[in-house]
Amino acid sequence: MKFTFTEKRMDSSDELRAYTEKKVGKLDRFFKTESTAYVTFSMERGRFLAEITISNNGLFYRASELTNDMYASVDSSVAAIERQIRKNKTRLEKRLREGALEREVKPSYMPAEEDEAEEFNIVRSKRFSIKPMSPEEAILQMNLLEHEFFVFRNDEEDGAISVVYRRKNGGYGLICDEPAN
Repeated sequence: MKFTFTEKRMDSSDELRAYTEKKVGKLDRFFKTESTAYVTFSMERGRFLAEITISNNGLFYRASELTNDMYASVDSSVAAIERQIRKNKTRLEKRLREGALEREVKPSYMPAEEDEAEEFNIVRSKRFSIKPMSPEEAILQMNLLEHEFFVFRNDEEDGAISVVYRRKNGGYGLICDEPAN
C-alpha cells in the first residue's frame, strides 16, 4: 500500500506515521491490487483529527475521527473503514455482479487554473474518468464518499451519462442523459 501523509496545523512524529502505516496496512488484505492511502493529521480546537482515504480500483473508502488522542483517532478511522469495506464488498459481490471490485479505473484529478469571472467564481475544479456502473453501484460509491451526488456512465442505459443524488426528503434520485435524435 502506498501512503501519502498531510499535516495541518501540527507536526506528526515518525512513531505516529509508523503506527498509522502498520494499522492502515492491515486493510490491504481486503484488496487484490495495490491501494493508495491518503492520511491527513490535523488539530481542531485542541483535539486531534485523523482523516484516512483509501483508493483501490476507482473505489474510495473514507473516514475521519476527532478525539483527544491522535492514536485513538487513527484506530477509530481504521475501524470505520474496515466496516465500510466489509459491508460494501459483500453487498457489491452479492447484489451487483462478480468482479465489481476488481475493475481497473484510474481517475485523474487536475487542479483548475484560477480564472476570475465577474458573476461566477469557480473555486475548485476536478477532472476524472466517468466509469460505467449500475445506479446501485453509483449510490454505494456516493455513500462511501459521503457526497450529495455522483456522476457515472449508466450500464442500464447503454452508457448514458447519469447522476444519482440524495433527495432532501429521503431516498435517491437519478438523472439520465437523453440520447440525441
